[in-house]
Amino acid sequence: MTEGTARIWAHVSTEGDYVVTAQANRYEHRAITATAYATAQHHCCVTFLLEELQPGQRYRYMIQTATGEVMCTGRDYTFATAPDTDADGSVRLMFGSCAHEDEGTGKTWRRVQQEQPDVVVLLGDTPYIDNTSLAHQRRRYAAFADFAPMARLLRTTPWYGTWDDHDFGSNDIDGRLKGQENSRRAFVEFHSNPTYGDEERGIYTSFRRGPVEVFLLDTRTFAATEPSPFLRHHASLLGAKQWQWLHAGLKASTAPIKVLACGMIWNGATRPGKQDHWGSYPHERSALFDWIGKHQVQGVVLVGGDIHRSRVVRHAAKARTGYDILELITSPMHHSIIQAANAPHPGLIKDMGAPHSFMLLEAAQAEQQVTTARARFVNAEGQELFAIDLLP
Repeated sequence: MTEGTARIWAHVSTEGDYVVTAQANRYEHRAITATAYATAQHHCCVTFLLEELQPGQRYRYMIQTATGEVMCTGRDYTFATAPDTDADGSVRLMFGSCAHEDEGTGKTWRRVQQEQPDVVVLLGDTPYIDNTSLAHQRRRYAAFADFAPMARLLRTTPWYGTWDDHDFGSNDIDGRLKGQENSRRAFVEFHSNPTYGDEERGIYTSFRRGPVEVFLLDTRTFAATEPSPFLRHHASLLGAKQWQWLHAGLKASTAPIKVLACGMIWNGATRPGKQDHWGSYPHERSALFDWIGKHQVQGVVLVGGDIHRSRVVRHAAKARTGYDILELITSPMHHSIIQAANAPHPGLIKDMGAPHSFMLLEAAQAEQQVTTARARFVNAEGQELFAIDLLP
């Protein structure tokens, strides 16, 4: 979703041409349409691109077959375009990871809907798949997309996603996983991200909403598959192409708040024996901090999930970046907590062993200046577990 465009994703039952029609209100005569062709080759998943929309405007939409048969319509089929980037106002982004299709997770989704986020960001293990068979990947994504409490929210709310280990294909796996081309194919079919890696490998992407730009990283595809560009004889986590993309994006970004989000955590403090985190690639995290300082990139915040605990960590990076960097970990949306992941860290601000939880990042700007920026951790009952200001 941008100021003037919207991507509408649908999973239909049969091949053929489909049409989406959007109107700002029922009395407006001008309708904006887009067409897409569903094929069995792509599991009948289609994405429509609507253009020439107005910024900050809510639209009603309807999907029909080419012959006029209505597939979906109603009061809850709406979307709102992003406001102009520099417009005064507030934005609320929801971040979540580790979700099942069960009643507990459903209760969490219903609470998210009550919070009325402008954007939903899924950080991975959304869903759990643990298999690289294309048929199995598609079955799991289809079941996840059909989960009613989530589907109701995502009919009206833009969403973006990356993956972690279980949706990539196996627990704590890296880029040497066999069959990962099937995982990527299914991910692309069941998501409508703006881009997917370099369009041949990977799924990393970015988007901006008001004063916040989110860089969604892929910490699976390239992990341990090539040498690090920063330290000889050490493996890379992101891979050279993704690092180049991230550097270029951060250099070009004018957003006051730049969120670097991925499935795994950015530190190494978690349950004993687990090596599946940025702490196993300290040279890459260190190089990132050095690069941020060298290029004077302001406003970077780290976000992760995966570990079945929510935590806030302050990285003592001031000597390198000019400011300490906050890491916000949100997990899980389902019920399963890992007590052993409450590991000590010198920068630990808060640890929360809270099931059915998610994070809201809220920011407001006036006259092109950020006036508030805050992260709130919330559970399915609506209880605020912790909150922290992101502005220095």
